[in-house]
Amino acid sequence: MRLKCLMVLIIVFIGSNNGIIQGGNMKQFYDFTVKDIMGLDVKLETYRGSVVLVVNVASKCGFTPQYEGLQQLNEKYRDRGLIILGFPANNFMKQEPGTNTEIKQFCTVNYGVTFPMFAKISVSGKDIHPLYQFLTSKETNPEFAGKITWNFNKFLLNRQGKCINRFSSKVEPLSSELISSLEKALAEK
Repeated sequence: MRLKCLMVLIIVFIGSNNGIIQGGNMKQFYDFTVKDIMGLDVKLETYRGSVVLVVNVASKCGFTPQYEGLQQLNEKYRDRGLIILGFPANNFMKQEPGTNTEIKQFCTVNYGVTFPMFAKISVSGKDIHPLYQFLTSKETNPEFAGKITWNFNKFLLNRQGKCINRFSSKVEPLSSELISSLEKALAEK
């Protein structure tokens, strides 16, 4: 009986972490599969060996012009191993109301975005996507944990998938602070 109760408690504990902890093992960034903006599954394992910048984006936000800087980063550094991943979210004052098709069109027409964009997700609250729970949890990202504060928060991951920096919405993609951290990560193998 005690063993049964213990097993139930373990299952409840694992389930409460939205898949971040599986069988007692912490998940890694590369363990996640997410939907791209067209609805196709993408294994983040695809980006192993790249420096990754994960950004929650929105099309009706004061920070929306940061798409331009993100695209410039993409063009300048993609051949050196940078991958920018855009995750539309409607968590803050409903600033991403569009469908995935509308978001894709907006990004392409207005900013010429060519970096990978993903299906709209929740980056905070009760329905937070497991990837963002992973990025913001003290258990899985102790140095850079904390709730997403607004659109265009940025997480920089090294080639091994470890978060090495986090930038607030106010930090522009082309800021010396972000570029310095990015170039350091790109120089490491």
